[in-house]
Amino acid sequence: MLARITDRILSLDRSVALAIVFLVPALEASAFLGFVFPGEIAVILGGVLAFNGRIPLPAVIVAAVSGAIVGDTIGYFVGRRWGHQILRGIGRRVPFLRHRIDEHLESARAYLRRRGGTAVFFGRFTAALRVMVPGLAGMAEVPYGQFLIYNAAGGLLWGTGFVLLGYFAGAAWRRVAADASTVGLSLLVLVIVGLVVGRVLRNIRERGERLSDRVARAGLVAWARGRFPGPSAWLARRVETGSPWGFGLSVVVLAGGLCGWIFIALTQDVFAHEEAVLTDPGVTRFVVDHRVAWATALMKGVTWLGSNVVMIPLVVLVGAYFLFRDRDWRPAAFMAAALVGANVTYRLVKSWVGRPRPPGSLHLIEVSGFSFPSGHATVAVACWGLAALLIGAGRSIRAKLVVWAAAVLIVGLVGLSRIYLGVHWWTDVVAGFALGGLWLCLLGLFLLRHKAAVPRVGESPGGAGSPERVPAGP
Repeated sequence: MLARITDRILSLDRSVALAIVFLVPALEASAFLGFVFPGEIAVILGGVLAFNGRIPLPAVIVAAVSGAIVGDTIGYFVGRRWGHQILRGIGRRVPFLRHRIDEHLESARAYLRRRGGTAVFFGRFTAALRVMVPGLAGMAEVPYGQFLIYNAAGGLLWGTGFVLLGYFAGAAWRRVAADASTVGLSLLVLVIVGLVVGRVLRNIRERGERLSDRVARAGLVAWARGRFPGPSAWLARRVETGSPWGFGLSVVVLAGGLCGWIFIALTQDVFAHEEAVLTDPGVTRFVVDHRVAWATALMKGVTWLGSNVVMIPLVVLVGAYFLFRDRDWRPAAFMAAALVGANVTYRLVKSWVGRPRPPGSLHLIEVSGFSFPSGHATVAVACWGLAALLIGAGRSIRAKLVVWAAAVLIVGLVGLSRIYLGVHWWTDVVAGFALGGLWLCLLGLFLLRHKAAVPRVGESPGGAGSPERVPAGP
């Protein structure tokens, strides 16, 4: 039945199809249609119609995004007006809830007041939560202004993302829709697991016990500590968060090992012409077949974010910021080392491997030299990653997430641009990410070793009021 519905949507007129792309997301949370027909299917189909030239792509994006925002807003006000009556009526019919329904509702309201914005944003990306969260947010009386900001951000990202998925997938949209449903279900499972783990940890804290104390008293752990005191103490030190040689060192070493393994594996595939390398022509052909004018213009601009033309000013700006703010020259030295080291390393590997680039007929920009690994990807990871490491040090978790999210987005776009512009195979880009990540991890070890530090935000160096120094490690 679902297949018949989707085939019917693909055969509709332009105006009717646009109305469907708007209405299905709008009815997901306001009329609970999402339990029957997931909204992302209609949005992906809108992208397919744009790919076929039946509907302008911007019109499909506007319809999908506005439908998502309007529908969730209606769901919010429905929950605010009738949510308590609906949930009380349902709860009293469930045996293990009926006697404590008011307590559970108040607990849910308190949680959504604390986490309402985050729940609204991330709930947009899994079907079950997308249907329920707007109404629950209204029931919890999350301020509408706060709800609207997160609702609009989630709707914009969700609507645009799924339209573009359908657009780039073209005739293969059914596979994309199935993968999107799987990802949404996986996200739901992760949310549930996270809530359960959070509740367990909160219960432990409320009883005045630390999780590490409970683990240390466990039978097997206690036996190992008594039997092997030296190795046990060493392992304990590897997860200490207060020492630069604890958790930070563990993260750097593990991340460096992973990057090194990926780079070596891809290099071996290039030399042997096997496994991952065999998928390169197909990926390149898929990307070339889905080029459009606006994306080409965007990728030509984005690709400069991985070039030395942009990296040199970035090194200067980040170095000058710490030099003038903290009178600390070490961040500037590390940024320069990131840029120079990444350039030297990828050029040496290119000369050693000597892999040709994709055919020149696919190039949208002028390039020269060998292909493996991508120099732009290598330099982007090393420089943008180190900038995020230095700027985020000593800041709040939220600020760290924002800084790292921006760095990851920039690096990802640079890598995508190299594939889109036809100047690198996808394995070149991944190898560049891995090589740049390995160099970044080596620099991270030196940061930890020399205790390169950044003052906490809002404090100034000097005198008796000199701030506490925070290691600029990961």
